[in-house]
Amino acid sequence: MKHIPLLLLAVTSFLFSFSQVDISTGKNKYTILQPAKPEQQGFSPERLKRIDNNINDWINDGRLNGAVALIIRNGKIVYHKAFGYDDLEKTKPFRTDNIFRIASQTKAITSVAVMMLFEEGKFLLDDPISRYIPEFAKQQVLDKYNEADTSYTTVPAKSEVTIRQLLTHTSGISYAQIGTKEANAIFAKASLHSGLGAENGRVLGPDMKKLGKLPLLHQPGEKFTYGLNTDVLGYLVEVVSGMSLDQFFRQRIFTPLGMNDTYFYLPAAKQSRLVNLFREENKKLISPGADIAMNGKFIVNYPKLPGTYYSGGAGLSSTTTDYAIFLQMLLNGGEYNGRRFLSRNTVRMMTMNQIGDINRGANKFGLGFGLTTEKGSSLLPTPQDVFEWGGAFATTYWADPKEKIIGIFYRQIWGSTFGEIANKFKVLVYSALND
Repeated sequence: MKHIPLLLLAVTSFLFSFSQVDISTGKNKYTILQPAKPEQQGFSPERLKRIDNNINDWINDGRLNGAVALIIRNGKIVYHKAFGYDDLEKTKPFRTDNIFRIASQTKAITSVAVMMLFEEGKFLLDDPISRYIPEFAKQQVLDKYNEADTSYTTVPAKSEVTIRQLLTHTSGISYAQIGTKEANAIFAKASLHSGLGAENGRVLGPDMKKLGKLPLLHQPGEKFTYGLNTDVLGYLVEVVSGMSLDQFFRQRIFTPLGMNDTYFYLPAAKQSRLVNLFREENKKLISPGADIAMNGKFIVNYPKLPGTYYSGGAGLSSTTTDYAIFLQMLLNGGEYNGRRFLSRNTVRMMTMNQIGDINRGANKFGLGFGLTTEKGSSLLPTPQDVFEWGGAFATTYWADPKEKIIGIFYRQIWGSTFGEIANKFKVLVYSALND
């Protein structure tokens, strides 16, 4: 009997270790994100202070009102700070739990939803989208466009748009409001919009069916054209799952992951945490007013309004912490906190070049993510195979499978030259590595 406590202790220790550690790597894989000292994860605390100094300089220069920055390594939070103010009068300090309009960062979440259904055998990636949304059958491609009266002629598409082409933005579908001049005009005539701030009562399905009847900008699979592809995929999720995109996200992704601050439309109790949106003009920030014009208008405070339009390409608002959880699940090969959301081979597919030789500058594109190539890794310290994207209101993220790093930098500015500051943030993060 005197040996029983020791036996229980050994069994308990084994079970705890098994639940926390990936046997193949010896690394904690199932625990939730927790803070750790930077030096324990290979970062120099002194060099991390350069991030503080630079962000404060950008604020003092008037290019930035405030920001939240988050760095994770090996599943540990090594840096999470808020800077500046949520108002130009500097009375309301930014907080790390502020909620931001993440716009196109919604695309990665919709892409994961699509791949979850793919794993369930609901479709194959090279299926034509018309098999599930018939309005996309027999599509036409823009041939000649008359800018004077926005009339146009078309030619038949040589092939049908596939689910894979929607995931990779190679379908030929452009954006409404922020796309090419031809797409802006054609989509405006059809009363289509970018997915931001749709009026209450409007729903996704009718707009996507309407989109299926409009011309593609090029033959499917020929070019990379950023557009409403992921909104179409959001409707695909609705058609195949029988749930609204909002319900699918909540039940299959947000609640199981613990992403408790991510919404299409914020509940009243959380609306005070939504940051203000500013507009940059002549390198200075101004209030945008109630709405912003971009070949049409969208209401600035759309996350606080009641809504029924679930834009899979742009509609969500979230926190840095929630989005970090989502990215950590992907870095973990589809697992988080003991639950599997995707298989590791599905994550591999999502984060590998899926556009072949199609031009996208120095880098490539996977299934929902931009990818750093060997050539791209020569431009910034981010290594090859980093997957990343951002949002129109100056939010940005990346996840690095090799260094096990997640970087998130959230601001809330429309019309900002945010690429420069976002790239400087990457430089500051990688230059702080000390292992």
